[in-house]
Amino acid sequence: MLNIPRPFAVVGALALVGSLAACGHNPPPPQYSGGYQTPAPAYPSNPAGTEYGRVSNIEVLQGRAQGQTSGGGAILGAVVGGVLGNQVGKGSGRAAATAVGVLGGAVAGNAIEGRNNSNEYAQGYRLSVQLDHGGYRVYDVSSPGDLRIGDRVRLYNGQISRI
Repeated sequence: MLNIPRPFAVVGALALVGSLAACGHNPPPPQYSGGYQTPAPAYPSNPAGTEYGRVSNIEVLQGRAQGQTSGGGAILGAVVGGVLGNQVGKGSGRAAATAVGVLGGAVAGNAIEGRNNSNEYAQGYRLSVQLDHGGYRVYDVSSPGDLRIGDRVRLYNGQISRI
């Protein structure tokens, strides 16, 4: 067994947790563009050309947004886990329990923070357009506006407009 003094074990465990918390940042949830602008069609064609077609389907996309974490939950969880782990065992067993408590607390604290920050729902719409020349385009938008299934539309530079 390693004979590491307790202060060094605690400082090392906190440094490890801080490093892990920095790696645990979640990317922001995807943002839907406003109006009829779309990031890009699923099946791109000539971006400068105008195409015509009909709206064949409008699907509601709804999912729980990913909770953002700042690392504060991981740090708080690490401290609480370290304190609780330090109450267990004697000697090197206590140092091991402290390290396990720090790591477990960091993971749990980060998960709790992420869950508490995910109260929002991301909603968008997927518009499917059957083109006159036989092609097919799919667009993700924040709102379909006044478009309905069967409407004739013009597609130009990633924008959809009813005609």
